Amino acid sequence: MSSTIWSVDDHLEDILGAIRPLDPIELQLPDAQGCVLVEDVTAPVALPPFDNSSMDGYAIRTADVVGATEEFPAVLTVIGDVAAGGGKPLRVGPGQAARIMTGAPLPPGAEAVVPVEWTDGGTGGGAATTMRPAGQSPEGASGEVRVHRPAEARAHVRARGSDVQAGDLVLTEGTVLGPPQIGLLAAIGRGTVRVHPRPRVVVLSTGSELVQPGEDLGEGQIYDSNSFALCAAARDAGAISYRVGAVSDDAETLRATIEDQLIRADLLVTTGGVSVGAYDVVKEALSSVGDSEGEGDVLGTGVDFRKLAMQPGKPQGFGSIGREHTPLLALPGNPVSSYVSFELFVRPAIRKLMGLTDIHRPKVRAVLKTDKALSSPAGKRQFLRGVYDGESGTVSPVGGSGSHLIAALAHADCLIVVPEPDTSAEPGAELEVVLIG
Repeated sequence: MSSTIWSVDDHLEDILGAIRPLDPIELQLPDAQGCVLVEDVTAPVALPPFDNSSMDGYAIRTADVVGATEEFPAVLTVIGDVAAGGGKPLRVGPGQAARIMTGAPLPPGAEAVVPVEWTDGGTGGGAATTMRPAGQSPEGASGEVRVHRPAEARAHVRARGSDVQAGDLVLTEGTVLGPPQIGLLAAIGRGTVRVHPRPRVVVLSTGSELVQPGEDLGEGQIYDSNSFALCAAARDAGAISYRVGAVSDDAETLRATIEDQLIRADLLVTTGGVSVGAYDVVKEALSSVGDSEGEGDVLGTGVDFRKLAMQPGKPQGFGSIGREHTPLLALPGNPVSSYVSFELFVRPAIRKLMGLTDIHRPKVRAVLKTDKALSSPAGKRQFLRGVYDGESGTVSPVGGSGSHLIAALAHADCLIVVPEPDTSAEPGAELEVVLIG
C-alpha cells in the first residue's frame, strides 16, 4: 500500500488517465440504445419519402372546390381509396376526389387534401366527424362527396423531404443514442450503427460475514447490500453489470473468482478488504500480483492500494489486471463509503469507457440548511448525504456522517462537499453539492 496520502482529485485523475473508450463495434439498433455514436450518419432517403396526407379526408384539385360552402358545396366524384402502404395508384382528374388516409401518398393529379370534417363523408348528409377505414366501408370509395370549404394548394400535404433531404447529415459522431435517435436511424433505413459499446462491469463483494438477501442470518452475519447497490449504480451509469455473490475472506478464492470473471469484464469493481485489518482479502490477493504476464500469473500487472484524504472512503485501490489490462477499482466495504466511492470514481470511469464527454455528475452551489454546524475532519474532503431544494437553493443533511448509515443514503439525492481545510460547516454556509438523485 502506498504511504502517500492521495487527494480525491489526483486519484480520479489517475483513474481517468488510464482508461480509454472501448473499441467501436457495429450493433443492431435495439442494442445501441444509450451508446455513443462513432460515425456521422447521413440520410440515404428523404423523410418523408413522398408527398403524403396529414389528415384523413379527400385528395382533390383546388380548382374544383373554389367558393365551396355548406350551402353550396362542391360535388365531386369519388374514384377510390388511397391507403397508406400501397394499393393501385389513382389519378385524380377534374371533378374527382379520392378518399385518402393519414400518411398515404398524395395521388397524381391531386393538389391538396380536404379533411373529412370539411365534407359530408360521402353520406349526402351534414358535416362528417370521422372516416371509416376502407375495409369497413367499401361503399365510401365510390359515389359522390360534398366539400363544404375551399382548399389552397398543398393544404394538409406533408411535402417529400420536408423533414430530411437525402444526403442530409442527421446525426453526428459523439451523439448519445436515445429513443428519438434510434427512431430516426430506423426511419432512414439503418438497421445497425457503429458505436462504443456499453461497458461490462463485474461487481464482487467480499467478506465471510455476508449473506445473500432471502437467506437466514446467522450470528455475526449481515446481508450483502453493496453488490446490489453498485450493480444498480453501474446500470444507472450506462453499463451492463454482473453481480458476483459475496466471496469469503480467502485470498486464493478471490483471485480465482476474479480470474474467472475477466472473460466478461471491461471493468472490475470490488468492495471490502482494502483497509488495514487482518482479513483485508482484496489487498492480500492483489497487492502480491506482480508485473509478470507469464503463465505463472494469469492476473498479471497489479493494483495500488492507497489512502485518500476523504471521508468516507479513505482506503481505495486502483490498477489493471490480466493480459487485457482490465481496470480494477477496489472500494471500501462500508455501504456508504462504497457508494460514495462509486459515484466519485467508478461512475466517471464507466462513462469514459462509453466514450462520453459528459462523465461527471452535475454540481451546484447551495446554502446549508441545518440547526447546528457540521463538523468535518481537518485535511479531508468530507461527503455528507443531503437533500437539495432547487427552488430555494438550499441543501439539508440527511443522517450523520457514519459510513454505515445506508438508510440515510437511501433518502439522499445529493452529496454535500465540505472542503479539506474546513473543520466545520456553519448554517447558512454556501457549499458545493453533487447531485446524485
